[in-house]
Amino acid sequence: MRAVIIRTFGDPSGMEVADLPVPTPGAGEVLVRTEAAGVGGVDVVIRRGGIAEAARDSGMIPGGEAAGVITATGPDVDPAWVGRRVWAFTGTSGAYAEYVIARADEIVELPSDLTSVQAVTLGSAFPVAHFALERARLAEGESVLVRGAAGSIGLAGVELAARAGAGVIAVTTSSSERGERLRAFGATHVLDRSGTGDADAPAEFDVILDIVGGPNLPRFIERLSPNGRLIAVGVVGGFPPADFGTALLAGFRRSITFGTLSLDTVPREELARVRAEVFDDAVRGTLSPVVHDTLPLSDAAEAHRLMDAGDVFGRIVLVP
Repeated sequence: MRAVIIRTFGDPSGMEVADLPVPTPGAGEVLVRTEAAGVGGVDVVIRRGGIAEAARDSGMIPGGEAAGVITATGPDVDPAWVGRRVWAFTGTSGAYAEYVIARADEIVELPSDLTSVQAVTLGSAFPVAHFALERARLAEGESVLVRGAAGSIGLAGVELAARAGAGVIAVTTSSSERGERLRAFGATHVLDRSGTGDADAPAEFDVILDIVGGPNLPRFIERLSPNGRLIAVGVVGGFPPADFGTALLAGFRRSITFGTLSLDTVPREELARVRAEVFDDAVRGTLSPVVHDTLPLSDAAEAHRLMDAGDVFGRIVLVP
């Protein structure tokens, strides 16, 4: 099978296409013939070498989510799964390939009216935003800032915050054109990446959903309202400064909260339930799968260049 591998961590030029054997599912696993693979922010962080435990082995296949048809099952998995089309989580690696292995408890059968390309724009991004807003205890009427809103998680956060009845939904993004597109998903105020640019936007927010991280994170901690909560779900802008906790202590009298959210801590059955609901909502048209572009698997390095440049609105999808 063809697969994209990371030969050298760092620049996208370190990625290449290789011919590899089709893997065999083991106990508790299924083999999926890939129809689409999502390109996510965490893939970019791993490819840059930003997550040490994931960037140890030259030759790793990047990608955490794929959709396609199950062609084989492990010895203890119901063979009735064969032939069914599913969304599959592959962990921190494995999805940029013509065939992928996934655990049987980390697949969700897809509605017939949802394409595989649409599925990989939804299956990771919306659960991240859902559980992050749940952890933030977002209440109706509260103000929300989604930092880095043009990516798939940010778009999901805007849509879900609007559906939850947030009173104000501000977003940070790289251009006014993107900002206007975000208004169609529920944004009420558009800020630039530094958090400025809209004189009518609130100075403080009850909830901040942060996908970016990076050196400016302390500046956004300072923009939490009394009892405000910032939930970090990504570091696509790099890791924050080592002393970012100083901003938390400086706001001690405002009782502000900083938290992180990884889907690794969410029970598998709860994740499967939310994903199934998201897929059904997309079929009904109440949630939006936003595809920036669909590229062939061989163009994975180009997809990562676009991600590095911040030129993506929604999700890039790779197809074999």
